[in-house]
Amino acid sequence: MKAVILGKNGGKHTVMLQEALAARGVKAPCLPMTRITARPGQDPLATLAGQGTDDRRLADADVVFVRCVPGGSLEQVIYRLDILHTLVLAGKRVVNPPVAIERGADKYLSFGLLAKAGLPVPKTIVTERVDEAMVAFHELGGDVVVKPLFGAEGRGMTRVQDPDVAYRVFKALELGGYIYYLQEFLEHQNEDIRLFVVGGEVIAAMRRQGTTWKTNISVGAKGVALTPDREMTDMALRAASVIGAEYAGVDIMVTNGEYRVIEVNSIPAWAGLKAATGVDAGAALVEYVLEGSG
Repeated sequence: MKAVILGKNGGKHTVMLQEALAARGVKAPCLPMTRITARPGQDPLATLAGQGTDDRRLADADVVFVRCVPGGSLEQVIYRLDILHTLVLAGKRVVNPPVAIERGADKYLSFGLLAKAGLPVPKTIVTERVDEAMVAFHELGGDVVVKPLFGAEGRGMTRVQDPDVAYRVFKALELGGYIYYLQEFLEHQNEDIRLFVVGGEVIAAMRRQGTTWKTNISVGAKGVALTPDREMTDMALRAASVIGAEYAGVDIMVTNGEYRVIEVNSIPAWAGLKAATGVDAGAALVEYVLEGSG
């Protein structure tokens, strides 16, 4: 099998994935998506080749692992996702599939899909108007988390509990042309649970214990191994399936004894999970993909 990783050269999870592949005899170069040049209308296997030696390996790859879709302008992001869709149309196995990456990155879309599937999610209101954002602030109890529509690792999230502060936050966001994505704040004792799904199975889980209300490992939370119960496991599997992800990090919050799905990450990190549980999700992903590739 020939594999390519689209991501950041030298990145922690890129290296972990390359090591897992190398242990199974597969060398996988890492290509940054920004170096890819497309030529629509020509052979789709050749159009996604840049000028470097490793770039040309994309045309020969059986599997493409996506570890990073860089942010940018709307045109840049759409183009990068178009590249992934073109790879699928050319017969490549893309992990995760571009549809799953799109759904996981877009909080509004993913929450709509999760709610439609009957999964419990926090009360959420999305709007483009400052006045409606203020109405939403009060409707959600005057204690909300304001999130970027596209974001990860807790970056850009802020908790707002005061109407005057809310107004100033919303006016500041207005200057940048941002969408107001508001979610009710749920009491959670600075903890949540990350379940890691690979190929329709929860392979490991950890309780993330934060020093603040943010529970992301990237902002200092500590991971502790956890054996999830059946209800939590079923919720994680359903959530990953709804997003269309072959592998995913599903975050569940316990509030007042009830579970809420708060995020499904379709390009999840796993270094913290390995430190907490000893389970190498990258190796599990590689094993799953190799088995499915014959």
